[in-house]
Amino acid sequence: MTENTAQRTVTTHVVGSGADAITYDIHGDLAEATADRPALFLFAAPMDARGLAMLAERITDRPVITYDPRGAGRNPVDTTDISVEQHAADLHRVIAALEVGPVDAFGSSGGAVNLLALAATHPEDVRIAVVHEPPLAEHLPDRAAVLAVVDDMKRTYAEKGDGAAMAKFIPFVMFDGVVPDDYLDAPAPDPAMFGMSSEDDGTRTNPLMRNMPATLDYRIDVEALRALGDRIVPAAGVESGDTLAARGARAVAAVIGQPVTDFPSHHGGFTESPGYPSDPDGFAARLREVLDRA
Repeated sequence: MTENTAQRTVTTHVVGSGADAITYDIHGDLAEATADRPALFLFAAPMDARGLAMLAERITDRPVITYDPRGAGRNPVDTTDISVEQHAADLHRVIAALEVGPVDAFGSSGGAVNLLALAATHPEDVRIAVVHEPPLAEHLPDRAAVLAVVDDMKRTYAEKGDGAAMAKFIPFVMFDGVVPDDYLDAPAPDPAMFGMSSEDDGTRTNPLMRNMPATLDYRIDVEALRALGDRIVPAAGVESGDTLAARGARAVAAVIGQPVTDFPSHHGGFTESPGYPSDPDGFAARLREVLDRA
């Protein structure tokens, strides 16, 4: 499928079939990729390609790839858990299908965790890996408390469905600071506080919940990532404070021996959310700056 936009042509492709089908988009012409400005792969997880559209529109000096992670967007849905290793294998398949050699990559949130796994297992796929706010519990002082909260969330999802689980997820990812051991002692939030129903519709296909706890409990290959040096760029938003994902970025940076690169705004600073001001223009400018200095 081809879509003509004011900026450039976007073509949609699929790699794999059946449950392993992964949908991705090419913004622009891959033939325009160069050694100094390779194709740029933008992704998150479980956010699908739509969430990276604003960032893709602002990167015009090279072809850009976006995709829908396994279980999300235009891909087949299921109820089984999804591992980081599966996501990394999917990223590898998309990059191989492009046939343009190593790409630059920007991964955010769960996508940042998946990018760390890809870089460790297939370093030949990526020239520069910008790892934006990976929500990793490993190497955090409150790892046990974080994983206990995630386990409770997963159990809530299994027993009560999407609304009840998401009502726990939202305040947790916004929590600023070390998660206390008694975090779960507080009353469970009412889904109505977030405009959601408490009724269980019986579905269990939410890709966010399918990615947990595997994403947060993933253990990075420290030695493999250290070997890549400054090809790995841990990044965090200047407005993210001590939220889990920002702390995850700092923890990764510390153990692999790389500095944290500041990005404008917050965890979703590259897109727009109602009532949550961001800075897509500044974010894109910062990403171009980071890639150009490589």
